Amino acid sequence: MEGVFLSLMETNTKFRTSNPDEAHVYFLPFSVVMIIEHLFHPVIRDKAVLKRTVSDYVRIISHKGLMLLGMFVNSTTIPSGSYATQTPQKDASFQSEERCIISGDQSENRGDHGLTGGSPPSNRTVLAFFAGKMHGKLRPALFQHWMGKDEDVQVYETLPQGISYHEMMKKSRYCICPSGHEVASPRIAEAIYAECVPVLISQHYIFPFSDVLDWDSFTVQVPVTEIPDLKNILEAIPEDQYSRMQERVKQVQRHFLVNNPPERYDVFHMIIHSIWLRRLNVRFQFCKIKMLNKSSK
Repeated sequence: MEGVFLSLMETNTKFRTSNPDEAHVYFLPFSVVMIIEHLFHPVIRDKAVLKRTVSDYVRIISHKGLMLLGMFVNSTTIPSGSYATQTPQKDASFQSEERCIISGDQSENRGDHGLTGGSPPSNRTVLAFFAGKMHGKLRPALFQHWMGKDEDVQVYETLPQGISYHEMMKKSRYCICPSGHEVASPRIAEAIYAECVPVLISQHYIFPFSDVLDWDSFTVQVPVTEIPDLKNILEAIPEDQYSRMQERVKQVQRHFLVNNPPERYDVFHMIIHSIWLRRLNVRFQFCKIKMLNKSSK
């Protein structure tokens, strides 16, 4: 996702400038390749070195008052819980999909390989679905209470042979999106692609584009302590409320799609918009500080 964003920025002169006097924001990338080459011992393979390096980078940049654009892909580069130290008014984060859908303008199919869309609510026969490895601090509770326990809440560590992961999402009413090693989960975007209402089980996660998108209107957020009561929580949601949430999932889907070339309101423009909003926030905070300093004199 980061590579796609940088590539689109390089080819889009509308948002990019080489003149520092014209720039509103400076993008300061770090190279995971260089970190691995110079700091990662191939025999010892201590990932803590990578985590400390990236943590220090994020801390230094954020403490200097610079804007941090968070394109964090996996836990080998970003320590678990990094988003907990993020400043929402200044830092921009977004969902780094492992399976981002890139649409092209050269065909009617738009190149999404059938990964978007899903069954209408009346044909979604599975109440809730999750498939993924049991890692991190939250998933063990999900597996303990629900794996193999209920046909309505289908939780798998490994899908049985012949069952399609994406087809299961497309016929499920709710898609469970628990944190693993990372604070976020790529299943959030996958659920949105499948028009399945995401059930978010996470801690310290700042939702992407939360300045614009009302996540409460198209997701269900379940505290970790209420995982044992997950089925009752979902079944208690009235049908009309579910229909509204599912329709809103379909509406926000375009904000998580990658288009080449970019289209209005897609993920590329949403990221640019988030950066712009935070520039305004930073300027506003700076003006408040100046006003306070002036009044104190």
